[in-house]
Amino acid sequence: MSRTLFIDADACPVTREALDTARRAGWPVVIAGNSTQNLERRIRRDDPRDPEHARRGFWVGVLDVSVGADSADFAIVGRLSAGDVVVTQDIGLASMVLGRGAAAISVRGHVFRKETIDMELFVRHEEKKVRRAGGRTRGPAAFSSEDRRRFRENLTRLLG
Repeated sequence: MSRTLFIDADACPVTREALDTARRAGWPVVIAGNSTQNLERRIRRDDPRDPEHARRGFWVGVLDVSVGADSADFAIVGRLSAGDVVVTQDIGLASMVLGRGAAAISVRGHVFRKETIDMELFVRHEEKKVRRAGGRTRGPAAFSSEDRRRFRENLTRLLG
C-alpha cells in the first residue's frame, strides 16, 4: 500500500520544500486547498500528475476544495490512510490526522505527537477565549530559515 504526503496548502510557506523532499523519497503528494489558490504554481512542468506516470513512486496531484472554513482539512482527513503524512499549520487537523494513524508535521518542522496534542489543543482553546474576551495573545514569531531547515530535516525523517 502506497503512503501519501498531503499538503494543507492554506498559507503553506514550505510547499516547495515538501515537494522536493517527496521527490527524493519517492512519495506521492496531494496538495489540498480551495479553488481560489493557484495550487499548481509550485509543481514542476515535468512532474508526473498521476500514479500511472509516477517516477520512483513520486507523483503530485491537486485537490481543489470549495471555499469555506476547514474544507481542505476535511477533504484530507477523508482520504487519509494509516502511515500517511500531512503538512499543516492547523492543530485541529493535526489532531484528526493522528487519530487516523497518520503523522502530522507543522510548517516550522514540529512533529505533532499523540502524547502532546491534547495539551496543544487546550492551549489553542484558552488563547482563543482570551482573544474573544478582548485580550491579546502573542502571535507566532516571523518564519525563519531555521524553521525551513528544521521542516526539511524532520520531513525527510518522517518520509524515511
